[in-house]
Amino acid sequence: LLGAWSDRVRDRRVFVLAAVPLLALGMLGLFHPPEDAVLHAAWLAALLVVTYLGFSTASISYQAWGAQLSDDVHERTRISAAREVFTLVGVVFAAAAPQFLGGENAEGLGRFAIIFAGLLVVCAAVTLLAAPRPAAVPRSREPLARTLAQPFGNAGFRWLLGVFMLSGIAAAIPSTLVLFFIADVIGAEQYAGLFLVVYFLAGAAGIPVWVYAARRIGKRNAWLLGMALSVAAFVWAWRLGAGDVAPYAVICALSGLALGADLALPPSILADVIERGARDGRRNEGSYFGVWNLVTKANLAIAAGVALPLLAALGYVPGAGGEPRALSLIYCLLPCAFKLASAALLWASPIERAAPLPRAERRPA
Repeated sequence: LLGAWSDRVRDRRVFVLAAVPLLALGMLGLFHPPEDAVLHAAWLAALLVVTYLGFSTASISYQAWGAQLSDDVHERTRISAAREVFTLVGVVFAAAAPQFLGGENAEGLGRFAIIFAGLLVVCAAVTLLAAPRPAAVPRSREPLARTLAQPFGNAGFRWLLGVFMLSGIAAAIPSTLVLFFIADVIGAEQYAGLFLVVYFLAGAAGIPVWVYAARRIGKRNAWLLGMALSVAAFVWAWRLGAGDVAPYAVICALSGLALGADLALPPSILADVIERGARDGRRNEGSYFGVWNLVTKANLAIAAGVALPLLAALGYVPGAGGEPRALSLIYCLLPCAFKLASAALLWASPIERAAPLPRAERRPA
């Protein structure tokens, strides 16, 4: 709904602007709860709604804005790549900052929320005032239901969404279980933050490589290569055990390099798919990215809903020993199976097999 509504205004930056106070106030409230413990549960629920409403409103319109900035297929990849590099920088900062602000306790997280709100206002101001404006499009007058349905009428999007969902579940399962794996299999809980930093920094460093590969061999083939690297690097985690800190760090670095392909290429391919599915001159990018973000969140829920019950059924109990090989099985081999299924679907799909639209048929940027 947020995406479809953003398609019904001439300038979707309005949605980004409206989201800033929601996100800032939500984060501030989230980490500054009332002293009355009776209110904590209700406060947490309410502030999570405010925070994620602000985040979703901003991110969906922001991503759709990026898809509007260029009609050049390679420029789209550079735009999405730049966005994801800065996203990873933000992730690393968010992971490290609380430690320097008093630790991951109430005081450290409270200070972090204050800094976050200030950074949000500054970065939003720079983005809204200095970034290229999204292309002006006629305000949609069609029924909201038709706007919402447009993405699913696009065959290319249906294929891409299936690939993206399988690939996303493959990434979400290790994200759900990584701290368990580091603590109970590697036995190096004290290095968990370092492993994550290596992973994300390698992802940021690898993004320019995938931008170059996409130009040379095409986005689809570059993404397939990234999937192959992901499986080839990560499958070895199955063999790791207690004390294998250095081998796991290498796996984190190589998997991070592959992560760059998953971050930079799918949104760029999506922008191409949206262009081909335009109807009456309207692309309705917000509707597409609304569904895209819904699936991104659903992937995390599906991963947790599949992985955690499986681990419980296999006898694994976090922190209590049990069956560490079961954890390795679900943490490593199950994601590899999902990633291979994703690659097979992408290989079979018609995505990017057709030539790009001639420049004359494209909407001016």
